[in-house]
Amino acid sequence: MIADFFKRLTAPQTDPLDQTDARLALSALLVRLARTDGDYAADEIARIDRILAARYGLDTAGACALRAEAEAIEADAPDTVRFTRAIKDAVAYEERVAVIEALWKVALADGTRDADEDALLRMVSRFLGISDLDSALARKRVAAE
Repeated sequence: MIADFFKRLTAPQTDPLDQTDARLALSALLVRLARTDGDYAADEIARIDRILAARYGLDTAGACALRAEAEAIEADAPDTVRFTRAIKDAVAYEERVAVIEALWKVALADGTRDADEDALLRMVSRFLGISDLDSALARKRVAAE
């Protein structure tokens, strides 16, 4: 299954990935960000589950199952570009800003800003075509919640 997902991510396509693959890509990206600082904390896991449940209309078990699948995919992913390309191709700019907000929610879930997480967020923002200003505004919105 994971190999098929990566094959779809890397295959030359004229059409964007379907929503299922885009959902897996976003979920794996959330997991990757949470693992970046070497501490995949319970509060980050809970935040990911809440984001997935709200974004995709899942119950708790469905969100946990999607996260578990994303954890396996993220662990095998050679790079972040594959995830961001899938998201960029599948969603409009405004939704990509919402992706950045979701990532900031995970990054700030443990109450601290980590340099590695900040660096990954800057890279992901650039890969998604999100301006530094829009990313900073997304961070401020999340911090104000």
